[in-house]
Amino acid sequence: MTDTPAPLAIVVKGWPRLSETFIAQELVALEEAGLRFDIWSLRHPTDTKTHPLHDRLQARVRYLPEYLRDDPERVAAAQEAAKAMPGYDAAWEVFQQDLVRDDTPNRRRRFGQACVMAHELPAETRGIYAHFLHTPSSVARYAAILRGLPWSFSAHAKDIWTSPEWELREKLNPASHGAAFGATCTDFNAQHLRSLTSAPDRIDLVYHGLDLARFPEPPTRVQRAKSDPFQMMSVGRMVEKKGFDNLIDALALLPNEFDWHWTHIGGGDLSEPMKARAETHGINDRITWRGACDQPEVIAAMRAADLFVLPSRIAKDGDRDGLPNVLMEAASQKLPLLSTPVSAIPEFITSGTTGVLSDDAPAALAEAMQRFAEDPSLGPRLAEAAHDRLHAEFTMAPGIRQLHKRLTAMLAQGG
Repeated sequence: MTDTPAPLAIVVKGWPRLSETFIAQELVALEEAGLRFDIWSLRHPTDTKTHPLHDRLQARVRYLPEYLRDDPERVAAAQEAAKAMPGYDAAWEVFQQDLVRDDTPNRRRRFGQACVMAHELPAETRGIYAHFLHTPSSVARYAAILRGLPWSFSAHAKDIWTSPEWELREKLNPASHGAAFGATCTDFNAQHLRSLTSAPDRIDLVYHGLDLARFPEPPTRVQRAKSDPFQMMSVGRMVEKKGFDNLIDALALLPNEFDWHWTHIGGGDLSEPMKARAETHGINDRITWRGACDQPEVIAAMRAADLFVLPSRIAKDGDRDGLPNVLMEAASQKLPLLSTPVSAIPEFITSGTTGVLSDDAPAALAEAMQRFAEDPSLGPRLAEAAHDRLHAEFTMAPGIRQLHKRLTAMLAQGG
């Protein structure tokens, strides 16, 4: 960490977060490429474990008041200082327009956090970059207008698909204090965002990819016999879009004589209901609930499993996965993949070539799991192809080069 003020401010929802290691991977790579920045977090951490990547990052981390009532003196001083900023009238007008359409405590909190950020940003700051297009980008946009700085974003999944269209359009268009550029991690997302802006060339497709140096070489896998126990696993938060209720129902449909076991890694609000669901089905004795794990634990589990299952779906509020990094992590260990054709998952998994894409109905998932178990040659063949695709098309370096180029150009604009 250096005391020299950084030219770039990066806004994140929370730091550190185990469920967002793709952000940590990107920031470590940008830092190692020579980009200097501070992190501005909207929340304090809640995870009890961290990822090795978090320990590698040298950037200073600053925490904005999570709730304005928590630090009234800091907020009041910032709001008073903001009124003297050259961009205050424009920022206030944008905020008032937003408030007419979304008068919520969340919206008011974001403007207050932006005032604090704009007040406390070093004079040397030349640009702001936000991870996620919803609340972090709202704070970034308001603060950028206040300070007269360019801003940019990286968009992922929920932030795109649960945001109202009016807000996306205004964050994307130059005429409404839109972003200097935006990156998003799937072509599916990129096409949607480009359709909402008058400047589609500002939207870049930047796959997260994997920094393969962080992963061991895949294990030497001995092909299992049909009669051998079949070890399945999943990694993901227990939330609606991950589809674990359907997976549990599918596991309950498997024949009694099928010797299977499923391991789940991850926390989430639905953890207890999912355990209760498995108990109701009478299959809890075949399930291991690991909870949140760090990366070495996840990789060790992947190396010991026979099939990785991620039954993603579109949630009732529109939330959905993008292209989950965990699929590529599994592919790095030559672990066969079973998922669903939701959002950008088909950009990595071609069904029958690099994995299997199934309908998320329990009966369809159960049939697909049995297919892998009954044909011991299927999984290794698909896993080999997925491993080849990962190395050929989904490494981290190309995306980092593009982001570094874009961010450097934005900082020059802000200087």
